[in-house]
Amino acid sequence: MKALLRYQAALLLRSQRWLPPLLLYGVITGIGIQSGQPLLDSLGFSAGAILPVAAWLVRVCATGEPPAARAITQAAAGPVKVQLACVATAFSASLALGTAGTLAVAAITSPYTDDHTLPVPIGPALAAGLLATLACALLGTAVGALCNPPVLRRPGWPIPVTALAALLVLVASGSPANAAVSGLVSGSHTGTVHSPVLPLALTAAICAAATALSCRLAARR
Repeated sequence: MKALLRYQAALLLRSQRWLPPLLLYGVITGIGIQSGQPLLDSLGFSAGAILPVAAWLVRVCATGEPPAARAITQAAAGPVKVQLACVATAFSASLALGTAGTLAVAAITSPYTDDHTLPVPIGPALAAGLLATLACALLGTAVGALCNPPVLRRPGWPIPVTALAALLVLVASGSPANAAVSGLVSGSHTGTVHSPVLPLALTAAICAAATALSCRLAARR
């Protein structure tokens, strides 16, 4: 499995198809977050921005090989392990990017409430921001796993479905990613840091189920 992960990581890096998701994350956070803005608001915005990026990276990894090369890889290692390596590589890349973004946000923003009257504890806020980023990366990975091959195989469908699904799970009121982001934003009003433990647990379960389904379909198809 380690060899497959190294192989998928090498494919991702050498293809340079990671660049558009990286630029997307940079543009979103660059527009939405400015130096001196409230810490918790900015951490929530940064965490939410990683969700569509994670879904996009899953697509990049799932379609990174030509069909003939993918067939050879699956014959050598098995379709389940290949699919699992694709999802794990995409998740790792999105989590690394989101972690770097969260640390950068914590460094440039102001540790105060949104009216700049009450202080916000930096350590707990940063920890909550990292957990929210992890939750959004997990749910974005789940969206990517369910909206791309081998689950959706028809040309033309995966890209719009992935984009729409990523938007819906981010803004829907019942979404755990929305709950994680909203907890940070609402905490910015009072200075209270809400750790998104429950949303993180839910997104981990959803991501595990989505990955298992995609691996099972990869074995059948």
